[in-house]
Order: sequence, then C-alpha cells, then structure tokens
Amino acid sequence: MPLAIVDTVPIPDPEVSVIHLPSQGPRPKRAVSPARPRPLLITADDDLLDDLLRLAAAAGAEVDVASDPSTARSAWPTAPVVIIGDDQAEGLTRLTPTRRHDVYLIGRTADDPAVWRRGVALGAERVLHFPADEPWLTDRLADATEGETANACVVGVVGGRGGAGASVLATALSVTGCRRGLAVMLIDLDPLGGGLDLVLGAEDASGVRWPDLVGSRGRLSARALQTELPGRHGLTVLSWDRGDLLAVPAESARVVLAAARRGCDLVVLDLPRTLDHTTEEALSVCSTVVLVVPAEVRAVAAASRVAAALTTVAHDVRVVSRGPSHAGLDGSDVATALGLPLALHMGAERRLTEQLDRGETPGLRERSPLGMACGQLLDMLLNDHPASAA
Repeated sequence: MPLAIVDTVPIPDPEVSVIHLPSQGPRPKRAVSPARPRPLLITADDDLLDDLLRLAAAAGAEVDVASDPSTARSAWPTAPVVIIGDDQAEGLTRLTPTRRHDVYLIGRTADDPAVWRRGVALGAERVLHFPADEPWLTDRLADATEGETANACVVGVVGGRGGAGASVLATALSVTGCRRGLAVMLIDLDPLGGGLDLVLGAEDASGVRWPDLVGSRGRLSARALQTELPGRHGLTVLSWDRGDLLAVPAESARVVLAAARRGCDLVVLDLPRTLDHTTEEALSVCSTVVLVVPAEVRAVAAASRVAAALTTVAHDVRVVSRGPSHAGLDGSDVATALGLPLALHMGAERRLTEQLDRGETPGLRERSPLGMACGQLLDMLLNDHPASAA
C-alpha cells in the first residue's frame, strides 16, 4: 500500500501531511526517511480523525495515522506523541504495548467513567475531550514537531536618526546570513519605514504581510509562517502592505516573534526609533540591538535620545557608525559620545542609493564595504550568542 502524503500547510487554508500506516499486506519500505519521528494518531473514527488532522494542520505538524492498533506497533516506540481515539483503546490495551510517556486518550464524553479506566490501562498521561482540550493538544503537537525552545539569534536594528540606513543594514545582514547557510527571517516592525519588501526587491511577491497576522493569538506554526511569507534570495521577509495599518498589537508581535525564533537560526528586526508596547516586546527578545548612526554631529545628538530609550529595555545595545565623516568623527568617537560599545564602523557604499532605486538588494556583493561589514558583524553576533557558541 503506497504512502499517502500531502505536503502543504498554508496559514489561511491549512492542510496536513499524513502518512497512513498500512493495515494489511507486506510492510512497504519508505523511499525517504523523515527527518524526525512524527506524532502518531490511532483511530478509525472518521469524525475524530478529521478533528485531529485539523489540529495538526494548525500546529504545522506532519503525522502518522494508524486505523487499528496492530498497524501502530512500528511507530509506537519512536513517535514523540501518541494520540489514541477511544474507539481503539480496548484493542490497543489487549496488545499490551510498552509503557511510554506522551500518550493521550481522546474520550467521547467527559462524564464517562469507563474512559478514565481505559486511560489508566493504557498508561495515558491525560484523557482529553473536545472541544475543551483542543488548544492544549494543538500546542502539544506543535511542541512535538518544532520543539519548545527558541534558540535563534535575534538582532534588532534601529536608526539613530531618520535615513541612518537601518533598513539597509537589516536587509544586508539578513542576506549575509542566508549566504552563510542560515535559516533567516527579516521582520519589519517600523510601519513608517516604507516597507522592507521594497528594500529587498520583493514588493511584488505574493504572501502574508502584517495585516494578515494582526489577529494572531496563542501559538503560530513556524513552518507555516515561513512557507507563507514572501521572500527573495532564500530570505523570508515579513513586511507591511501599502494599506493604512500603522500598528501591530503587542500580543500578535509576541506570537509571530516566538514562531520566528523557533524556526530560524537568525531573526533580524527593523525597529522604529520610538518605543511602544510592540517595540518593547520585540526589544525584550533581542540578543543584541544595533544602533546605526552616521558619523555626523547632529546624527549623534539625535541618536543620544534613541539610545537612552533603548537601554531602558534592551540589555545589549551596540553602535554601528557610518562614514564618511565631514566632521572628522570615527566610530570610537560616535560610540564614546553615546556611552555605548562600538560594534564596527562602516565605510561608504558607492552608488548605494542608485542601486536601491533600481530594486537591487543590498548586501549581495560579499566584497563590497557593506557586505564585508555585515560579514564581520554577523561573526561577532553569532560568536556572542549562547546557542551559536554551543
């Protein structure tokens, strides 16, 4: 019996990848082994299976499905989670499977005492009932698929003044991460910045943008988010559309950032200069915040106010200064004036404005001043990030 696999999990209209374990005949050999074991669903109840597949889709989880206990034996020991429909509980108990953790029984009715006895006989950790326990089970499936930890290096980029080049640096740093083989997400949290998709040259790419995510609550699948975002050069970007949305609720930002941190190695945030609840939420998860400051007296004066606000929330704020300086300032002068450590000083990038106007993505040229600066900055950030160092 061939394996039936459905492989897309879009946010607006989710489906779920399913492998149906064979119920009879010789056991087929898998052509491609999955990267990790899948949650195991054991039920022949079509209505319950529909509900479970819906929850798996919401969690971004690919699952194995067994319609009877005997076909579940091969996946039982290694599945990260086993979910058993009450219709298969007695038959599975008779097979006396090995006791293990993360086994859950789905009862038909909450007031049936017999389902609790069957749960004890199976060694189930919990007996669940729908719809009350659906949110809990969705989170458990997501944890089993994506993991509970969020180990990405999160870098916030803020301009010391308008036009400082924060969006360009954020984009170029992200492109550099992709060139290194990292899974990278670039997130635009500055509604008045013009849109990072324009800087990336992906303004015409279809996909999810902030207006589609402002109602996000609970937990968002990292896999689904990465699948649905537009991108270019292997980089996914979450930006704004050209509508009138000017704010994202802090809770929605928290959900999106949590998904990005679970699913990526590097998350780069283009942040506004003024603090609100959403920006503070973003700053709180940043490994490092980079303050981009042109080496100009007025720019340093403007950046001092931004720095004062950032340091009340972020624990690690560093300066990236930009030349040339007609006032004779170098990077150490700028950093000293702001009372912050200097990450690096960037030389001028010739014809950068013309390149951006042509829709060319900054940072693609590895040997350019911008490309070399981003390579140096990324090395520094990853070296200082505990998960990367480990």
